[in-house]
Amino acid sequence: MLKRVHKLTIHPYCFFVKQGQPFPESEARTGWVSIVDPYQLAAFINDVVTACALPAAILSFWVQRNNERENKERVIYESLSSSYDEFLRLVLQNPDLKLWTKEASRELSDEQEERLIVLFRLLASLFERAYLLTYSEQMTMAQARRWGSWDNHMRQWCRREDFRIRLPRLLRGDDPNFVAHLERLADEVLRDGS
Repeated sequence: MLKRVHKLTIHPYCFFVKQGQPFPESEARTGWVSIVDPYQLAAFINDVVTACALPAAILSFWVQRNNERENKERVIYESLSSSYDEFLRLVLQNPDLKLWTKEASRELSDEQEERLIVLFRLLASLFERAYLLTYSEQMTMAQARRWGSWDNHMRQWCRREDFRIRLPRLLRGDDPNFVAHLERLADEVLRDGS
């Protein structure tokens, strides 16, 4: 004897039946009964995996790329900071140049003047590298924070009269955008008197 069951299509690869339509007695179950073709089920699972895997792979690639970029920027910042620390050690090794004071070093011998120029040239070169590697018109918050520390260093040194006076000589041949930026900072510091 056959029972009546209703067919209800849920998905093209899988359909369900309910008691009320003809269905063989031996396979009848209470409530909903699923009849699935294994090949259709495999195709359905393949479609679901494909539909979910592509966006997941794109998201994973995007996250990994952002992490790599962040790590690269962090390594660059740490390298530049290490170079600035080395420069400060050189400043400490040359106390006669009085580079820790705000006033310009006066009455320097030729040898002292030469050391001062070399130190300032090293500093300008370091500032140029920092500008080229970390500055951008549009920055993330982390990038802006890293750049802000370099901007502060540049302003601090631009407050020194002897550094500002020597800027045209120090910046010869440097990147034009960097030169314009540092000269603008020097003008701001001079104008503000800070």
